Amino acid sequence: MTSTPLHWKLVIDAQDPHAQADFWAAALHYDIEDHSALIGKLLGFGAIQPEILIDHHDRRAWRDAAAVRHPDDPYDAESGTGLGRRLLFNRVPGSERKTAKNRLHIDLHGPAGERDAEVERLRALGARIQSHVKEQGGEWVVMTDPEDNEFCVH
Repeated sequence: MTSTPLHWKLVIDAQDPHAQADFWAAALHYDIEDHSALIGKLLGFGAIQPEILIDHHDRRAWRDAAAVRHPDDPYDAESGTGLGRRLLFNRVPGSERKTAKNRLHIDLHGPAGERDAEVERLRALGARIQSHVKEQGGEWVVMTDPEDNEFCVH
């Protein structure tokens, strides 16, 4: 058994993976993963069919998946896949809508003293304020992304 830390990514179900990737890339100042080189290679080999692809940001992308990665983390240049901090958005059927509070959520920690400005920046990107929490242990704003997934801004 190895004690090497495991590589992981957070996978989020989405109605529109590319819109979610656009939102979260802007929210986190992350990069949208570019898988077009891998897609081109797979198309050239005949390993995939064009109907599983879309054009997004003037490049070929997977129709049902999109990802964002931290700009300082390593990535595989051949596939465009991040090898560090990343979020992957997978399409779910239109009938599979979010119906309850998230069991897992992202906490955003911006510069000290700039929470209100960060909340307004996120609102301009399409997030909505759900509540403002003030407790003995701290204060934060609960927001929702464009598909109603909760996240907190501290």
